[in-house]
Amino acid sequence: MEQVQAVAAAPVPDVAHLTISDLRAALRGGWRDFRRAPAFGIFFSAVYVLIGFGFVLFGAGTVAWTFAFSLAFPLFAPFAAVGLYEVSRRMEAGAVLDWYQVLSVVKAEKDRQIPWMGAIIVIYVLFWSFFAHMLFALFMGLSAMTNISSSYEVFLTPNGLTMIAVELGVGSLFAFLLFSLTVTSLPHLLDKEVDFVTAMLLSFRVVKDNFWVMLIWAGLIAILSILALIPLFLGLFIVLPVMGHATWHLYRRALV
Repeated sequence: MEQVQAVAAAPVPDVAHLTISDLRAALRGGWRDFRRAPAFGIFFSAVYVLIGFGFVLFGAGTVAWTFAFSLAFPLFAPFAAVGLYEVSRRMEAGAVLDWYQVLSVVKAEKDRQIPWMGAIIVIYVLFWSFFAHMLFALFMGLSAMTNISSSYEVFLTPNGLTMIAVELGVGSLFAFLLFSLTVTSLPHLLDKEVDFVTAMLLSFRVVKDNFWVMLIWAGLIAILSILALIPLFLGLFIVLPVMGHATWHLYRRALV
């Protein structure tokens, strides 16, 4: 009978002390990688752009489509991110950038830990969606019966403004927690043989031990992503690959 040899788990790395100079170096590395291989960056960022267009064209005002696109994004986004990390990893190692090999690595991730990360993100999105609807019902009360697509003034009431402030505050906390769990865990899962729980806990430690630096990094990602959405999502074709490559370089500096 053929015996299957178990793959040894990678040793747990140490968490480095990060500074603003590390963020600058990561951004320079991200921009350099994008300039060296723009086709890969545009290809993988197209996943985000197409889902965004699909949400606007089909999801707006339709519960079924909104739900479908809300689930599609966290399921496919990690694989697109892995593609960007793999490109940066190959550049770092001096390996040839071959489409077949890069896509083969991305495809192979379906049998490793990345799908579990996608599942965690889906559960996270569903929980936040439920919580946001609960906040809406709590603050708006009977005004929830109003057609908000044609009666935007309901948001200018005291209850409406309070709801917006609370949802922005709570949403920011939820987003930062998800950022903390994934900022280094996704590239770590690609790079090493490690389980997704260990990778997420290490990612959380990176943020906890370098809180202010990582808070700046999270804010930078948020600001650039919002600005990239303004020109019909087209800015994402530059922002997403640059930040994806930069995340790889930051991961290499954060875990040693």
